[in-house]
Formats: sequence, structure tokens, C-alpha cells
Amino acid sequence: MRGLSRAVLLLCLLGASALAATVPRPAPEFVVRGPGGEVLLSQYRGKVVLLAFIFTTCSHCQHTVGIMSEVQKEYASRGFQALGSAFNDSAAQLLPAFLAQFHPNFPVGYSARPTVLEFLQTPSNMPLSVPVLVFIDKKGIIRSQHIGGDDPFFKDQEKSMRTELEALLKEPAHAKKKAR
Repeated sequence: MRGLSRAVLLLCLLGASALAATVPRPAPEFVVRGPGGEVLLSQYRGKVVLLAFIFTTCSHCQHTVGIMSEVQKEYASRGFQALGSAFNDSAAQLLPAFLAQFHPNFPVGYSARPTVLEFLQTPSNMPLSVPVLVFIDKKGIIRSQHIGGDDPFFKDQEKSMRTELEALLKEPAHAKKKAR
């Protein structure tokens, strides 16, 4: 009986890890559509990027956008860029009111849910809590991904955000080649 319990536990753990996104991984191109046109993730290569996936109607997401605006103001001169993408139902129609109410100082637009889930490496049948924060280093590598809900990152997300950004901003943009 004990062996069966261990086998079931192992299968559950393996199943959960199979659903987890691979980190680190190269960030694929991602397009955020907005009132000013399209923004490409690749435009920010060489900068540390915090890409937030939000719902315009989510109070936690609205709070996160406020924090990101403060962080954008503080860290922009050091090579940081915040970027937001709403993917809730009717995001394209709800976005203008969201932007007018919250005034983010960084690009915020919308993307289709399937595109977001593919970028996040999340199965379409898996429940997803928002916001989702993706940290991308200067070389275009996704270094971490935090999904709202029970993720400890969100207990004090401003402190967690700043800690992660500080570490990424200290890294060189390009690896130095060793002399022979």
C-alpha cells in the first residue's frame, strides 16, 4: 500500500512539473496590440523587460499596473521596460477605459488568449490566475514567470519585483568572449 501511495504521489508531481513552463528559456516574439499600434517584445532587446499579462477588470492586476508604473519611472534610466498585455474577454473594447482610469506610463495593450497561453507555455485547459509576471533579461531570455494566486512572489509583489529587477539589471547585456 505504501508503494502505491508513493507511485501516485510521484505521478502527481511529474504531472505538475510537466505543466510548468520551462525557465529559463528564450522569449519568443510577442505582439501587444494597442491604441498606438503594435508593440513587439523584440523592440526591447538589451533591456530588462517585465511583461505583465492582466485582465482589465481584475483589481489585483490594476494594483500591479500601479506598481509597475512606479517601477518604470524609477528604473527606466537603468535599462528597464515594463510592458502590459490584457487578454480577458473584450480586452480590446475595455482597454481605452482602463488606460484612461489607470494612466500607465508604459505600453499596455491586448493580445489573444491562445497567444498568451502559448507564450507562457500553459495548457489551454489549465486554470490561470492573473496577473502573470514574466521577467526577461537583456539577452531576451525569460528568467522567471510568476502566476497570480498562491505564488509567494505576490505576498509583497513590489519588494519581490524590485529584488528581481535589481538582480537582472546588474547582469551584463552581452557575455564577454574569453581571450585565447
